[in-house]
Amino acid sequence: MIVDLSVPIGTGMPVYPGDPEISIDPALTVARDGVNVLSLRLGSHSGTHVDAPSHIDDSLPTLDRLPLERFHGPAVVVDARGLAPRSAIGPELFADAGAGVIVLVATGWPWGSLDHPYLSPEAASLLVERGVRTVGIDALSVDPTPADDFPAHERLLRAHALVAENLTGLDRLLAAGDRPIEVFMFPLRIEGADGSPVRAVARVGPWAAGG
Repeated sequence: MIVDLSVPIGTGMPVYPGDPEISIDPALTVARDGVNVLSLRLGSHSGTHVDAPSHIDDSLPTLDRLPLERFHGPAVVVDARGLAPRSAIGPELFADAGAGVIVLVATGWPWGSLDHPYLSPEAASLLVERGVRTVGIDALSVDPTPADDFPAHERLLRAHALVAENLTGLDRLLAAGDRPIEVFMFPLRIEGADGSPVRAVARVGPWAAGG
C-alpha cells in the first residue's frame, strides 16, 4: 500500500507566518502558446517540505550536502493525538525511536492550525541522543507556531538531522499496526538550499522493509 503524506500545493494555501505566500499561475497556455507551463512562486519551506541544518545557521549543511539516506528509510509513527492546544510532546512517547529510523509524529491536528502540539526540547534532545537523524510532523513546525525561539529545530538541525513538516495522512500509517513502513521524501536538487518542498510518500506492507 502506498500512502501520500504530502499536502497539495496551491495558490493561497497556508504558510508559516512570515513565509512567502504561494501563487501558481499560467505562464504559457496551449491556446496561446501551444503548450502549458505554470509559473510557481513559493518559499523553500512551502507545503510538505524538509528543513536543512542551514535553515538555522549559515555554517551548517545545506540540503545538497546531506546524504540521500536522510530522505528515505524505515519509519516509526509516534501517536501524539489528543493533546491540548499548543502543548509540548514529551520524550516518553519516543521509546521506539532509534538510529536508522525515521520518526514521524502524528498530532492529529488540522493541517495549517497555529495551535498544534510541538516537540519539547527534551524530546528533541532524546531523539538526537538515540541517533535519530530524520524527524517529521503533521504540523507547520516542530516548534510552536509562531515562536520567538526554536529549541527543537536547534537541537535537531545542529546534529545535522533533517526535519520534515506539514506532513499529512499519518493516521493511515498508525492504522497499519505492526506492518513495516518505509518513507520517501526527496527534495528538489536545489544548490545551497535551506529547505525544499517534497513529495513525501510511505509504503506499507510485509515487504516494505526488505524490498
